[in-house]
Amino acid sequence: MPYREKEIEKLYYSIGEVSKMFDVNTSLIRFWEKEFDIIKPKKNKKGNRLFTKQDLENFQIIFHLVKERGYTLQGAKDKLKDNKDDVADTVEMVKRLENVKAFLLELKKSL
Repeated sequence: MPYREKEIEKLYYSIGEVSKMFDVNTSLIRFWEKEFDIIKPKKNKKGNRLFTKQDLENFQIIFHLVKERGYTLQGAKDKLKDNKDDVADTVEMVKRLENVKAFLLELKKSL
């Protein structure tokens, strides 16, 4: 049985890593942190923000509402307050459909 390295899952992400994931400036990440109370990063002794997986999921929801669907900040806040679970399900469905689309395009290219 060949040796396989165990994939290490990160517990915390820096603000730079989060901004690269969403292709936005770090200032926008800090701004959304102030505007949306569902984002609560931990801070180390130096004051650096450390974001968890839950924070990343919340960023994904906010990014979907504001950047992809075109909601205003107040509209996104209201939508999250009303039914966060429905919005999270919609975001998850969109991600899965994008994965299926990418797979089908790759399959088409290989034919």
